[in-house]
Amino acid sequence: MLMAWHRLREQGAKHRATLLAGLALLTGCATRPVSPERDGPLPNPPAELSKVPDAVPRLEAIRIGGPNKPYEVLGERYQPMTADDAYLDRGLASWYGRKFHGRPTASGEVYNMYAMTAAHATLPIPSYARVRNPANGREVIVRINDRGPFHKGRIIDLSYTAALKLDVLRGVAPVEVRRITYADIRAGNWQKPSDEAPPVFTPAAPPGAPQRETTATVAGLGYWLQFGAFTKLDAAEALRQRVAESDLSLLPLLTIVREAGQHRLRAGPFPDADEARATAERLRGDGLESSVIEKR
Repeated sequence: MLMAWHRLREQGAKHRATLLAGLALLTGCATRPVSPERDGPLPNPPAELSKVPDAVPRLEAIRIGGPNKPYEVLGERYQPMTADDAYLDRGLASWYGRKFHGRPTASGEVYNMYAMTAAHATLPIPSYARVRNPANGREVIVRINDRGPFHKGRIIDLSYTAALKLDVLRGVAPVEVRRITYADIRAGNWQKPSDEAPPVFTPAAPPGAPQRETTATVAGLGYWLQFGAFTKLDAAEALRQRVAESDLSLLPLLTIVREAGQHRLRAGPFPDADEARATAERLRGDGLESSVIEKR
């Protein structure tokens, strides 16, 4: 079944009726119940995952029907590509890990969070794509074998290892996704020049879960925008996603601070109060209210 359905079940009661209707139409569903814990890495991941080779593109027939049939999720209709067409898009990448490790993907293959794979809403299954992180220039090649993610602004859901190699394990991050066509594979155009050494990523600290949270002592000096304070981390995470979708340039500045028993979403630090206020005014036009606070 579509692994994305598992993820969507956790989005709240308001979507439950839609999801149950969709599940009733699917066959071969995984019998394992969805785990309530937050997604993230498995304990003690294999060593040197940054050296895992990229997926190697090969000519694989695009399946007719099955995971390439049109489908609907939460009222949104998706039409997967079934021809060998070029594709280029820019948006946010996320990743998925232990909660889905060992479960079937939309292709019927078992998800391996340590393989170089990814989920996409419309790219053919199976197919290959080059994913680039413009913030650091790192690139990976992944095999598309799953559907998702179904969040506004997100265009690809990476495996744990693919996200690690791109250095996007800390949360959603802007990427560029380019499909590798049959013509590219036949001509060998997908291969990097032999004199271009792939960048090596050595994590400075053990990678954590997709959610990034700091303590109040890490917030730092300067001026900050505070968007809200929540009892539950999920509410702060949802607002962070909304702010990031409104202004991708703020994504590196967004952090959730745990303070006085609440999870506070903040952006900063800004060098001065005027810049913080200008940013707040711009976001207010998108319906996002925030207040300027000073940390000394």
